[in-house]
Amino acid sequence: MGARGREAHALCLAGDIASAGSAEDAEAYHREALALAGDLAMRPLVAHCHLGLGKLYRRAGKREQPPEHLTTATTMYREMGMTYWLEKAEAMD
Repeated sequence: MGARGREAHALCLAGDIASAGSAEDAEAYHREALALAGDLAMRPLVAHCHLGLGKLYRRAGKREQPPEHLTTATTMYREMGMTYWLEKAEAMD
């Protein structure tokens, strides 16, 4: 994994950490990580970003956004055979 891949992972982690405080910061980090991971074809990280956004939106009470992101994460985890994360995502639905 190159520097940009590590940057994408760091942004996703920053989004997870920020979700304990500022929802706006957390969303920004997750969206930036999602865009970079998508550009780099890092499917597992894309799924993690969707899961993070789904969790964040659910906590914020945004009813329309969580299902979209959680469904995307669940579908991606299933396609990649990532059963541990699939169970986590399904538990959020």
